[in-house]
Amino acid sequence: MGTIHDQGVCIRHWDFSETSQTVSLFGRSLGVVRGLAKGARRERSAFDGGIDLLSRGEFGAIVKPGRELATLTEWDLLEVFPRLRTDLAANRAAFYMADLVGRMLQPEDPHPALFDQLVDSLRILGSVQGVDEPLPDGAGALLSFQWSLLCETGYRPSVECDPALEVAEFSPFAGGVVRSGEPVDGQRWKVRRSTLECLAAIGTKPGNGDASSVDRANRLLAAYLRHVLGVEPPTMQLVFAPATA
Repeated sequence: MGTIHDQGVCIRHWDFSETSQTVSLFGRSLGVVRGLAKGARRERSAFDGGIDLLSRGEFGAIVKPGRELATLTEWDLLEVFPRLRTDLAANRAAFYMADLVGRMLQPEDPHPALFDQLVDSLRILGSVQGVDEPLPDGAGALLSFQWSLLCETGYRPSVECDPALEVAEFSPFAGGVVRSGEPVDGQRWKVRRSTLECLAAIGTKPGNGDASSVDRANRLLAAYLRHVLGVEPPTMQLVFAPATA
């Protein structure tokens, strides 16, 4: 089998030896690929001196059916996101997004739209603030990514509610908003209409909504993801502390 080329974001890596790495890459065309990069940590190699976490690059891989690890043949660094190294909140949000990709996607299951959203969100979180420039909308970037992840994996929640209601009920077991009194297994969460409107506007007006609505919407999606996963990832705890609706 020949070498396949793709662009990807490194979502996890481990040291395999003094000179080699094992990495998980989220490829735009290949999906999540776990591979061994032999000699990646050598100063002169086909891997630009190593594959850094949360960097974007073009890579070559030999993927053989039935093998847990692909063989990575090269890595050409294309993009880093500088603010992730200096801003703790941005760093935690980026790690959380990478963690969700690894937990929610099956190996070699491509989601190009989700890949593009991840890169867009990393660019916003990782951009360097210029003089007299406002801070990048990190909360909006995180919200767009969480929403895209749920949509791409088949868990898009229903967020339509009666416009006459100020507070609606959201059931993670039913996958979204339910009518008051509707028989549903499990718990229900009280959610403000403004939070649901913020989510409903993502596809048409990204970042729509005041800061408090965006924060509540982020927490609602995180709580829903926690239900889908059946566990609260440590990265989620760091971002939301605690993650609740």
